[in-house]
Amino acid sequence: MNDKIYICLANGDIFEGKSFGAKSEVLGELVFTTGMGGYIETLTDPSYYGQIVMQTFPLIGNYGFIDEDMESTKSAVCAYIVREYCDAPSNFRCEYTLEKYLTDNNIVGVYDVDTRELTKIIREYGVMNAVITDNPNKVDMDKLKAYEVKDAVKSVSCSKPYMSASDEHKYNVVLIDYGTKKNIVRELNKRGCNVAVVPYNTKAEDILSLNPDGIMLSNGPGDPEENIDEIEELKKLVGKKPIFAICLGHQLLALAMGGKTTKLKYGHRGVNQPVKNIETGRTFISSQNHGYAVVNDSVEAVGGKVSYINANDNTCEGVVYENKKAFSVQFHPEACSGPHDTRFIFNKFIDMMGGKS
Repeated sequence: MNDKIYICLANGDIFEGKSFGAKSEVLGELVFTTGMGGYIETLTDPSYYGQIVMQTFPLIGNYGFIDEDMESTKSAVCAYIVREYCDAPSNFRCEYTLEKYLTDNNIVGVYDVDTRELTKIIREYGVMNAVITDNPNKVDMDKLKAYEVKDAVKSVSCSKPYMSASDEHKYNVVLIDYGTKKNIVRELNKRGCNVAVVPYNTKAEDILSLNPDGIMLSNGPGDPEENIDEIEELKKLVGKKPIFAICLGHQLLALAMGGKTTKLKYGHRGVNQPVKNIETGRTFISSQNHGYAVVNDSVEAVGGKVSYINANDNTCEGVVYENKKAFSVQFHPEACSGPHDTRFIFNKFIDMMGGKS
């Protein structure tokens, strides 16, 4: 610990910091997230695959690490950057320190770096590649600039199906795992859903053979347009069963319907993103983690209706496909350690399956 380490950006800027966690050189896409808390969920969210994650809040680790709060069994981040980390956490649920988690999971950490300046650069120039190294003079700039996040969904999806049963079984839901968070399953279980989680590449006919009451499309990482085969399978599912999609699932559903997606300049990541309900005008605070967005006009051209927009930039945050019994949201209604304002959206899915929420 305390070894000098450097963050080298694709634009040539170099930041000096100190090392904690694992020791290695790592290359990834540098993004920032704005949450004051929730760093455990951030580190274990599969949607961060291939990315170096930077926290804008200046102090991270003050409540330690708690295994129960993990959103997946392992971390998908390339590296982790904070302004200051707490090596003496104080919380009655704390099990061990943030640094121990990083070390045990081979995640490179950087602290004592100007995260405010780094964030300003990303906001101005957009998300960019970075390498974390102990020798900035040996960085291959061509390799750095050429880096792309590839095979993201394949890398984080489950390898075989598994079941999560509800204590009060009422419905059967198939959840397609594009990089799902555990809390999606928990929210469905709470509402009486037995959840069969299946890998990302499960065929439509195999899903329909289970005769589910509804189909859930999970969050996940990467460029949605990369998932060509998965989009083709979704086309076979639309209209057959009620469908509810979140985050990457929202984008894939839009592409399956004939819509389009676009990469955002620096994405929406954090627990304080405002989303506006188009019909009611009410604004909710939401948790988000995505670098791509559905193009508003493109889904309306294929029969979809934009239901939510981001109050900051008017990007699409939700779509309803009324004649297909399908709807989706870009934000995370299941968010843990974040706002719970939109958890009622799960009840809409229950109603769509014929239940009373």
